[in-house]
Amino acid sequence: MMYLLCVLSLSWAYLEVTTSGRYNDSIQAYASGAVEAAVTSQLIYKHWMNTLMGYCGPFTFESGFCQRLKDYITSNLQWVRQQIEEHPHCPYWHQVRLALLQLKGLEDGYNDQLSFPSGPFTLNPFGFLLFQMGGDLEDLEGALNKSSHSRTLGSGSCSALIKLLPGNKDLLVSHDTWNIYQAMLRILKKYQFAYRVSPTDNDMIPGGTQAFSSYPGSIFSGDDFYILSTGLVTLETTIGNSNPALWKFVQPTGAVMEWLRNIVANRLATTGKVWAEIFSKHNSGTYNNQWMIVDYRHFTPGMTETKEQLFTVLEQIPGLVVHSDKTQELLQKGYWSSYNIPYYEEVFNASGCRELVEQFGPWFSLDMNPRAQIFRRNQSHVTDMDSMVRLMRYNNFKEDPLSRCEGCDPPANGENTISARSDLNQANGTYPFGALKQRPHGGTDMKVTSYEMWREFGFLAASGPTWDQVPAFQWSSSPYSDLMHMGHPDTWAFTPIHTHKKYFVWAIENDFCFPFLNLFSI
Repeated sequence: MMYLLCVLSLSWAYLEVTTSGRYNDSIQAYASGAVEAAVTSQLIYKHWMNTLMGYCGPFTFESGFCQRLKDYITSNLQWVRQQIEEHPHCPYWHQVRLALLQLKGLEDGYNDQLSFPSGPFTLNPFGFLLFQMGGDLEDLEGALNKSSHSRTLGSGSCSALIKLLPGNKDLLVSHDTWNIYQAMLRILKKYQFAYRVSPTDNDMIPGGTQAFSSYPGSIFSGDDFYILSTGLVTLETTIGNSNPALWKFVQPTGAVMEWLRNIVANRLATTGKVWAEIFSKHNSGTYNNQWMIVDYRHFTPGMTETKEQLFTVLEQIPGLVVHSDKTQELLQKGYWSSYNIPYYEEVFNASGCRELVEQFGPWFSLDMNPRAQIFRRNQSHVTDMDSMVRLMRYNNFKEDPLSRCEGCDPPANGENTISARSDLNQANGTYPFGALKQRPHGGTDMKVTSYEMWREFGFLAASGPTWDQVPAFQWSSSPYSDLMHMGHPDTWAFTPIHTHKKYFVWAIENDFCFPFLNLFSI
């Protein structure tokens, strides 16, 4: 019923899961999680130790917050389960149930306690659910009054660029994840799920095949970067929320966590507008992002006529979701860049960004942020895939005047560029806010696809912090050698690899791979 492939190389792990429509959706979902756990259990253990060990554990100093978080998650899951039971034939709630079943299978498979749930089932609030809720947790910490937050003020979380090449000969879509360096155990995944739209609908879900960058223990991307069988490519950068008055909209009932809404929209949507409409339902107000949805079916190389439906932009904060078609702006400017600052004025003002500009200056503004200026200056130099990769891995902070920081000593700052290297900032420097300090954080990957690549669910992917213009990151010589980093290579100096569809599995060009094998047949 299911064939799963896991191939390891030095820079990425590769995972492909395919299910068969001969089995009902529930069995497919649970089994897909179980077999993923079976072949990635060692990576899951190491990733947990590196990133989540001690989070709301028995010896935490945040016991009050952890109890509030447990109550919130439990209440939210109860409300979601109630909606599933009350709407058994609804496509939305059917896909939510399947995602939770997959997660249940993942957790049961890891714990070697497989038992397919024939009725209602529960998930451990502090189990593998935390892997899915990494982005949601950052905002729940604010909403639930955690005394110390994981997210540093001003901390970037991803850079993105959608670029029309000269003469509209191609459309490139690229994304850099920004994250803590302990999270650099990575898996490129491809899911091919033969789910029905609903239990009473024989039509298959439009987004049944998905290729994306991901992590051990995660059933979605989290970065986020997806290539979908609908022709959509979906990606986001985090905009967060700096207005405490909005936390009142973060409630456990009436809300679906962002990671789940993301999964449902990717499976059911056939257009950018429909994606935005599905995603907007039951806004949790957590993991607040700017989402970009590119529909390659509305792009033709060399096109000159103006089109709609090619490009949609959505922004979410607590209590508010704004989205619109931005095809015209993309065509007129030739690019769209995203760098953790809201585009829509309504979202910018409501989320507290204007107050940040007043307090800290133009670093927090849409037009004058360092990355905004670098993208504006350098995007015209992108003429092919190689130059796109160079821009997305760009970090010349010691020489680039746009990377200088007002109020910093020293003024050159490794955060102020397209692919951050905050580890290279001075430990004893002076910085106006936390994001500019030395810390184990930066651009931890790069992904880019094109008009030709997306047809085969293909993209270029580079793992680890950039080392094009700065030294490669090395754990043993860094200030962070004592941080837990199980399973990591010591030196991160990997070139991009190319993933693409070939004989129903992924082939990796210019990289050593073990032979492809069918590891499971259930």
